[in-house]
Amino acid sequence: MLPELYRTLRALWLAPVLLLLACSGNDTGPVDVRLDRDACEHCRMVLSDPRFVAEIRYFPPGKHSKVAKFDDIGCAIAWLEDKPWKSDSKTEIWVADHRTKKWIDARTATYVDAKSTPMDYGLAAQSDPAPGGISFAQAIKKIEAVEERFNEHGLQLHHPDPKSETKPE
Repeated sequence: MLPELYRTLRALWLAPVLLLLACSGNDTGPVDVRLDRDACEHCRMVLSDPRFVAEIRYFPPGKHSKVAKFDDIGCAIAWLEDKPWKSDSKTEIWVADHRTKKWIDARTATYVDAKSTPMDYGLAAQSDPAPGGISFAQAIKKIEAVEERFNEHGLQLHHPDPKSETKPE
């Protein structure tokens, strides 16, 4: 009888602790990327180069935060463009420092030219200033220019919304 009472008391004590741990999810900062397993939220390519990965932590109304993962800062910015949380001060944008592969805040990073990036936006992020480096605002303008150039030629760097596609007659 006594061992059964101990098991019951332990279960009663353990249940609230487990519930608290489950509900206390981390609502800030980047999360680990599983290379060659996680897919880019925008273009659906598998994340394979740790030097260029990016993440956006956003807060859908009435829900816990969510994290979207990207293979290139260009995909992250293009994906964010039409989202309602784009201008939300809580939205976090993280990029990997191309040299250390550690997460840094995308808004304070310096962007340098990179010859080859997963989606050819040509930007690599780093934590410190560099000759010829550009700011986050300038990086966004470069990404928009790349998108515009590809769209002028009938190409898209991202998957179109399947609902908006027209069917051939």
